[in-house]
Amino acid sequence: MRKFIFILFFIPFGVKAQQDSVQIASIFEHILSAGECHDDLRVLCKDIGARLSGSPAADKAILWGFETLKSLNPDTVFLQDIEVPHWTRGNVERAVLNGKAGTKQLHICALGGAVGTKGTIEAEVIMVKEFSELEALGRDQVEGKIVFYNRALNPVLINTGAAYGGAYDQRSSGAIEAAKYGAVGTLVRSLTHALDTLPHTGAMNYEEGIDSIPAAAISTVDANYLSEQLKLDPKLKIALELSCERHPDRVQANVIAEIRGSEFPEEYILVGGHLDSWDIGEGAHDDGAGIVQSIEVLRTYMALGIKPKHSLRIVLFINEENGNRGGIGYAETVKENNEEHIAALESDSGGFSPRGFNMEGSDEQAVKVRSWAELFEPYNIHLFRRGWSGVDIRPLKNDRILLMGLVPDNQRYFDYHHSKNDVFESVHKRELELGAAAMTSLIYLLDQYAP
Repeated sequence: MRKFIFILFFIPFGVKAQQDSVQIASIFEHILSAGECHDDLRVLCKDIGARLSGSPAADKAILWGFETLKSLNPDTVFLQDIEVPHWTRGNVERAVLNGKAGTKQLHICALGGAVGTKGTIEAEVIMVKEFSELEALGRDQVEGKIVFYNRALNPVLINTGAAYGGAYDQRSSGAIEAAKYGAVGTLVRSLTHALDTLPHTGAMNYEEGIDSIPAAAISTVDANYLSEQLKLDPKLKIALELSCERHPDRVQANVIAEIRGSEFPEEYILVGGHLDSWDIGEGAHDDGAGIVQSIEVLRTYMALGIKPKHSLRIVLFINEENGNRGGIGYAETVKENNEEHIAALESDSGGFSPRGFNMEGSDEQAVKVRSWAELFEPYNIHLFRRGWSGVDIRPLKNDRILLMGLVPDNQRYFDYHHSKNDVFESVHKRELELGAAAMTSLIYLLDQYAP
């Protein structure tokens, strides 16, 4: 491995800085005037659509990704086989409230990976916000009931990702915790700040030795309604029917393209996103945007004739949503092949206007990246902070690699996340292109200065 000497200062008005500024300006100019990422996103969303791991649509997306990358004439394009889970939603998702106020059909959707109800189950509902409440209630009060988790995202957190993380355990582990006390099913308040009738799906887990019970998300409007009705009628019941099924795993693939480095071909810089999406909506923000932005990095390098010093890899990961097997499998292969990755950048926070980048790495690497801040000022990109990089690239983490994640404005991201709202029309062309240009510029600097 080449040893780096970190230079902890940067002369913003030096000759090299001027050259970097000109190169970054040319990147933005090219993508904003001749970029194709928005057109790519239209094809991915409208011609292929939702593409959950294991589905035929995911197979089509993999083929599309391979052919699209190949058409740009990088040095190589290849597939990395990954065994992925296969789950289908089915065509029945029904929850009917029966109480003193009469009956009302609620807006729900099965959580990803949930078992079906095998017919209809009808049971009383008990509402909680924390797992500790289940423990306090005990089996006597929970057994035979549907547990309704109604903890909203914290509205005072400016970082909506942190708000999402603070409520995520209800969805991921709610069925496990409820089943411990004999519950027959769960409803989870959708993880969004939006107040609407669109339920938001997402991955959930079961645990060996604990009964697997049906689990569904309920829209925020209906969560509020159910909460009020329970105050008036604590004995109300819900009839729940889900036709989702779990199937044997399937083999799909990560799609990988590479430009060989001119000086350090055995050292890699990676940029990518995840090709799979949930099976409702079109996966436009999550993560079609990251996919087409990563492809745009390669397209821009080829169009402008930029020759990387280090080998540049574009990776379209499979199975981020319900297993992260693409990211884990890629990292395992990197370790088996003894490949040296010096940096990785992921886009998986939506196609909104870019604000900057999160970093996971050493203090020296953080100093180096922050020394580039002035180059990004003309483009209103100002965040260079420590923080989460991305699910797909996180398995690469070690004491050498710099992991980075694009940070777009995230205030509206969870309005769309994992819902029917996440469609092509929700992504603004210019905002998507600005993100692609920011990513390409950062990759250029990472290659030039190898932090």
